[in-house]
Formats: sequence, C-alpha cells, structure tokens
Amino acid sequence: MLGIVGDSAAGKTTLTRGIVNVFGAERVTAVCVDDYHRYDREQRKELAITPLNPECNYIGIMEQHLRLLAAGEPILKPVYGHSHGTLEAPELIEPRDIVVIEGLLPFHTKALRHCFDVKVYLDPPEDLRRRWKITRDCTKRNYDEQQVLADLDKREPDSEAYIRPQREHADIVVRFHPPGPSLDVDAATLDVRVVLRPVLPHPYLMELAEKTRVRSFEPIRISLARDGGKPADVMEVQGSMPSDVSATVEEIIWEGMGLDGHDLQRDVIGSFQDGEKMRRSESLALTQLLLVAQTASAKDNS
Repeated sequence: MLGIVGDSAAGKTTLTRGIVNVFGAERVTAVCVDDYHRYDREQRKELAITPLNPECNYIGIMEQHLRLLAAGEPILKPVYGHSHGTLEAPELIEPRDIVVIEGLLPFHTKALRHCFDVKVYLDPPEDLRRRWKITRDCTKRNYDEQQVLADLDKREPDSEAYIRPQREHADIVVRFHPPGPSLDVDAATLDVRVVLRPVLPHPYLMELAEKTRVRSFEPIRISLARDGGKPADVMEVQGSMPSDVSATVEEIIWEGMGLDGHDLQRDVIGSFQDGEKMRRSESLALTQLLLVAQTASAKDNS
C-alpha cells in the first residue's frame, strides 16, 4: 500500500502514473480517494465548504475501504466526476499486488495512515502549485482563471489546517522546484528535493550517489539534514541533467531492484502534461523510479 498525498494540483496523478507504468497495470490498483466527497460542486457552493475539509468527505468510509484493500478485499468505491463536479455511480475496485492511493486526505487520521507501507507527501512551492492548478483547472475542469484564483484563496485556510499538517506523517517528502528564484523556467528542468525519513530503510542511497557520478557530473547528491527538527537523508536531483546521464542513472536503479527481470522502458516514466503537450522530465522519471524501488523494497519486507 503506497500513499501519495498533497494539495490540489501538487502533481499526485502525474507521479502515480509513472509508478503504475513501471510495475505494469496488471499488478497495480490505483485509487483516487478524492472520490469520497460528500457533496457535489454546486452543493459545496451552497454550503460554503471546500473539498479539503474532512467534513466534506466520507472519512469513515474511506478508512473502512482502505483497510479492506490492505487486506486484499474488493470495495465499491464512490466516483466524483472532476470535469463537472458531479457525484456519479460507484465502481467495483479489486486490489492487485500493489495498491496506490492518491488524494488530499489519506494521512488525515491514524486509522488511514496505518493502512500504508509507504507514505509520500508532495510539497511543491506554493507559487508553483498555484500556477499548476490554474493551468489544470482551466484546461481540464471547465473553470476560468478568475474562478481558480478565487477558489485558491477560499481554500487556503483549509490547506493550512488539514492538508499541510499531513506532511509530518510522511515517510518521504518530494518537492519539485525551480533551480533558482524565478518560476519562469522550463517545467521539464525542475529540480527535485526528496526527504527520506529514517522510518524506512534506504540502503541504496550512498551506493546510488557514488555509482551515478558520471564524467564528474553529480546528478544526484545525498546529504544528512534535519527536517521538522529530526534527522533525515536528503536527496537532490538535478532537472537539467542530459538524457544520456539520466538513462545511466535509471539503469543503475533498475538493476538494483530486480523487478522480475524485465527491461525498463524509459518512455513509461517521466511524462507530464504541459498545456496541450505531453513532455518528459528527467527529474520526474528518477523520482518515480526511486519510489518504485522504495515500494518494491517495502513489499519484499512485508
């Protein structure tokens, strides 16, 4: 059970897609628990409540369903239509070898957190997340920019109260960010900072940093730091690395995993939507692959 949590438009679905592709759709069940909204879009307007508020979600049913999935049992999951904000017919979900849960509130309660073997929190800079949300909601969810900006302002108190506190419960914190102060950079070249807390073993880190030093170029740097006042390993991945360097790093990670002996297809990781186009990010690809390695390790040890 892998949980991926973050605020709206933090990149949860993009990260999940690559992880599912690596393991293979036949081995993975991916579930978005934002489907557990109590109210549709119009009802939320009338009630002046945001979907980030636990009171706007069936948290108790979510807890029950995640326990069932963790036990290998099927569920009848609710469905929320994000395009038009409507509640739709439920669907049957059967857990496969690996279950990936993504959403706004999967780490909100102790009962929810207890269901996961690996917990990941996405923590992009707030200005960058707001930009991603404007782009996504205007192109995919039938909003205009002014509506998205107003919605972001209305949601901010609930983001502060309910979403960001989940960061402290994560085993891994992933932060995609520009290499400098400006947001006006190519989205494909964002760096990533990965905080790996000692609640999970990360035996491959130093070996990975050493093996991936290519032609005096260090695409991955490992350091010991403090996060929330506690020690943690921090991995920095350069988004501007050349594709041949990234390919070398990916092969090193892949060989260390031994996933059924099948070859890594580079085109299944690192893809993200940039406006109307699908593009590739080397730092995203490596992050997806490292989370696959962590999930595979947790599965082997469970």
